Amino acid sequence: MSDRDLAKVALGALHIAGCQSRDKVSPHFRLYELTRSDIASRQGIPNAFPSDAEFRAAVHLAREVLEPVRAKFGSFTPNSVFRSQALERALKRKPSSWVSSSQHARGEACDIEIVGVATIALAEWVAEHIKVFDQIICECYDPAKGPNSGWVHVSLRPPGGAPNRRQLLSYVRDPRSGAYRYVPGLTSDTA
Repeated sequence: MSDRDLAKVALGALHIAGCQSRDKVSPHFRLYELTRSDIASRQGIPNAFPSDAEFRAAVHLAREVLEPVRAKFGSFTPNSVFRSQALERALKRKPSSWVSSSQHARGEACDIEIVGVATIALAEWVAEHIKVFDQIICECYDPAKGPNSGWVHVSLRPPGGAPNRRQLLSYVRDPRSGAYRYVPGLTSDTA
């Protein structure tokens, strides 16, 4: 089957069955970009959508969050969108019985970095220009390590689900303990 353009197919009409990795799910993103993972590839961990629910959530995220970011900043591939339970366990070093509650495991979150755009500036732009989001988290940003340290986590709940919280957080290292913790707002400061 040749690459298909599913970008204009209504979310509720999308089905993962029969889709190919190079099918376009939004004007500038292909299916494989929503499941791509270097760690999964290196370790042979399956990272395919288990059902239409996760697939549709990730496509909704691509259309509503990733597309506006690409329109503003140009071509990029997200670090991570969907992550299977097996991949979540590998990333977080958890036993096989552990079940992740991460929005990545539901296709509702992405992690993005854009070369040449400061992480905090990217997080602020997303907060100002994306109309609907659940969370924006500036993760592991440390200006002492350079403006591109860390990444921006953006989540968006699918239509018909729980309401989006529009929550702004940062995940930063506490200088006193050395441990990472969540703090309100988009910042590198734990105060």
